[in-house]
Amino acid sequence: MDGRDRPGQHVPGGPSPPGRRSVTVQSDEVRLEQLTVDLLYARLDELRRTTRARLAQVRRSGPSGSPQNRSERDAFATLYEDRAALLEAVEDRLCFGRLDFDEDPTRYIGRIGLTDEHHTSILTDWRAPAAQAFYRATAAQRDGVYRRRHLVTRGRTVTALEDDVLDLGRTTGPGGEGDLVLSGEGALLASLAAARTGRMGDIVATIQAEQDAIIRSDLQGALVVQGGPGTGKTAVALHRAAYLLYAHRRLLERSGVLLVGPSRSFLRYIDQVLPSLGETGVVSTTISDLLPGVAGRAQEDPAVAEVKGRPEMAEVVARAVRARQRVPAEDVHVRVDGYDVVVRRRDVRDAIARARRLHKPHNLARVTFVREMLNRLAQQYAEQLTYSLPSDERAEVVEELRTTREIRVALNLAWMPLTPQKLVEDLYAKPHRLAEAAPRTSAADRRLLRREPGSPWTEADIPLLDEAAELLGEDDQAARAQARRDAEQRTESLDYARQVLESSGAAGGLVDAETLADRFSGGGSHQTTAERAAQDRTWTYAHLVVDEAQELSAMAWRMLLRRCPTRSMTIVGDVAQTSSPAGARSWSAMLTPLLRDSWRSAELTVNYRTPEAVASSARSMALEAGLPVSPLTSARVVPDALRVHPTAEDDLVEAAARNAAGALDEVRQDGAGQVAVIAPERLLGALRRAVGLPDVDGRSSGSDDPVVVLSARESKGLEFDAVVLVEPGDLVDGPGGASDLYVAMTRPTKLLHVVHTQPLPGGIAD
Repeated sequence: MDGRDRPGQHVPGGPSPPGRRSVTVQSDEVRLEQLTVDLLYARLDELRRTTRARLAQVRRSGPSGSPQNRSERDAFATLYEDRAALLEAVEDRLCFGRLDFDEDPTRYIGRIGLTDEHHTSILTDWRAPAAQAFYRATAAQRDGVYRRRHLVTRGRTVTALEDDVLDLGRTTGPGGEGDLVLSGEGALLASLAAARTGRMGDIVATIQAEQDAIIRSDLQGALVVQGGPGTGKTAVALHRAAYLLYAHRRLLERSGVLLVGPSRSFLRYIDQVLPSLGETGVVSTTISDLLPGVAGRAQEDPAVAEVKGRPEMAEVVARAVRARQRVPAEDVHVRVDGYDVVVRRRDVRDAIARARRLHKPHNLARVTFVREMLNRLAQQYAEQLTYSLPSDERAEVVEELRTTREIRVALNLAWMPLTPQKLVEDLYAKPHRLAEAAPRTSAADRRLLRREPGSPWTEADIPLLDEAAELLGEDDQAARAQARRDAEQRTESLDYARQVLESSGAAGGLVDAETLADRFSGGGSHQTTAERAAQDRTWTYAHLVVDEAQELSAMAWRMLLRRCPTRSMTIVGDVAQTSSPAGARSWSAMLTPLLRDSWRSAELTVNYRTPEAVASSARSMALEAGLPVSPLTSARVVPDALRVHPTAEDDLVEAAARNAAGALDEVRQDGAGQVAVIAPERLLGALRRAVGLPDVDGRSSGSDDPVVVLSARESKGLEFDAVVLVEPGDLVDGPGGASDLYVAMTRPTKLLHVVHTQPLPGGIAD
């Protein structure tokens, strides 16, 4: 009997969508699907064996042969290594869906596409156009689909099935009633209720229609995805990166995709998602780590960070650079080999003007300035001779002038060669430098920026250093010459790659000519895109993904836009969760001055993560605090999800620790489950000791521990089975205000404990 004719039982835990039927399926259908899944895994294992065998064969060839032969071997080895890594990464839930059509053959959906030995498709990649109906088909617009089936697996075993019957004429009984349409409702809610492990999982099997529309949105331009807590913004951003790399591989792969997250703990939390989707070429970083050779780790007052993040700081840095191009107070007289030459003020002024007209960065333009001044000094020298100076002797004179200490000092003082670190450090450490560069900045704000030389860099310093690096520049003649040589070799490499593939018998297999040519063009380098990009400040990416984007300052955005000249970006965030004083309170106010009309917006409206009672309380608090809260519908109702515990001041830390231990016992499943204690900064050290964690400078970077202790900002972008929120009133009074509290309240998937001694902020149910 076909599963679509069996009424089945609706999966509890959420509303039933109107106009279609969701049914669970009995064991005979599970056994049939197990046969298909076994076939797919057998093909995956076969491809793994083939890839490993080819890799082993390449490695056995050894380092002998001509340089060209060694380059071929290295290129093939790297390609097979990449392919093997991809095939290993898709082990879990290889196949998760099936589409049954009115006319077309049944189609299985999975993490990657697979074909059999005759090159007939047996599994469709979730990113392919042929898989789109799995996420978007509805009873009202079926796209020829009469049934969508979700396969629930554990390891390689099919444990359950759920059918969305979209053609009601093929089944019996009425459809459910409700306002919220969830695709694969039972599978979705089961995944949401699963215990957390400290690492984010992908949602590829349960992507909903509004999420899928954003994931598959056009590549061009900047797409801003606004969504409240729990709407899946991060998951959508990651799946969009994977989709774009699939759909626009040739355009994106060589330059890469840059993913910017709010913290290193956040990047660690998501680091397995893209590999599990078949992508390993995305460069992941934070603003603090984006500038090669510099790390912004030190903490600073939010008021200082706000000043550094203002857009006018770009002008401050520009003035600071220009101030290092200056005419001396008086002429400088120098005696060289018995002749007098003068570094004249008017000559310096003219040479500066000439160098500036080139519109090159400071350090590159300095070459023109020095050359002009040396030629003028050489002319003075020649005019004092009794004979005409031959050209070869003139070159010797110029070199002697260049190496004369007094002249070198005078020219350096007029046009000083600088590093970004030196420029910015001088602005902070020397009040007269800052006053000169920031005449319109208030004295109070300039005092906030004051700090001693050698102080460690902060996150807010990094965009200023990058701005300085852009204006100062480096000599890029060698890089330009290399780029020309690479371009000339590209066509030749592609032709040669085709010949190699044909002669080796690998044509039409796992490797294509263009990919192999890319390896040849790289000179046999084993560096990944991420490794090469991390070493190059001027690297530009084909696409940029920014998570928790509301936290970025105007200066941080300038830094990012330099790295994505195409302005092809996916920007996700929630302006109601902005805790940084330099962050965005409105997407339009922040982005329009930077992107003009080249950005568009989309909104996620369903909260999948947070239980309805917790989400409602958090929303009430946020509205009362005046935050720009997005409209949200909660997908889940969890009984007794919000619990409030008034306590005495001297018992606050112990009460939080007790509730954390109790919450962990309650949410733990099969050894998995994670609880976060989120508290004001002043309590973090004591709380970490109370729950048995080592205290490192009173701070936490996040971990896989069953219980973690975090500040509200550190918890941004993360989720946990349960959260113990300590002293919410302190969070509201802190630098992030009600936004920090809104973030903290919306991290749990099952349970929120509120432990407090002070009165609760308005809107939180007591």
